[in-house]
Amino acid sequence: MFHIVPRQDTITERQRQRYHAIATSTLGHFTDFGAITALSPIRRPVRLLGTALTVRIPHVDGSIIREALKMAGPGDVLVIDTSGDQRRACWGEFRAYAALRKRLAGVVTNGAITDWDALSRLDLPTYARTTSPLTTRALELEGEINVPVAIDGVTIHPGDLVVGDDDGLFVVPPHRADALADAAEAKQAQEQEKRHALEAEFPEWFR
Repeated sequence: MFHIVPRQDTITERQRQRYHAIATSTLGHFTDFGAITALSPIRRPVRLLGTALTVRIPHVDGSIIREALKMAGPGDVLVIDTSGDQRRACWGEFRAYAALRKRLAGVVTNGAITDWDALSRLDLPTYARTTSPLTTRALELEGEINVPVAIDGVTIHPGDLVVGDDDGLFVVPPHRADALADAAEAKQAQEQEKRHALEAEFPEWFR
């Protein structure tokens, strides 16, 4: 039985725009909440920014992901919770093509991916725990879309902002988005001033 909740767009476009230049490591100076450190990007350099469309699958059955891709739109990040299964890949080459067609911002899963070579060549930011030759099956047993899911101890709600780069991932809920952006922007401005001063003193470091 599938359980599908309508989309929840809770991050404003202004909030999203503020995070375009904010590094995850900057956010990590101000909060522990929302940091996902157990997943790795399929390729680097990488930059991911979008709003979460969450999916929960029951181990072997990945058929609900097809329904999530139908719902997904430009700027969404498909966040797939595999219910603890790290042996079977829930994501691969042809699902990635479907995501690119829908102009998704990226994919995050606490499970495995397959077709690593193909995925590593695509311009679709993808974070996963591991790779596997085993895949999920289209059994249509059950699954959920747009419900809270948990990855690496972080609860992700539909519509949360997902920020990713080479250092990892941060999930930012709407109620913290502005305050964290204020702090992060101020810190990065200060760091840029220090960087310019060092470059003037030691130009050979920045060649």
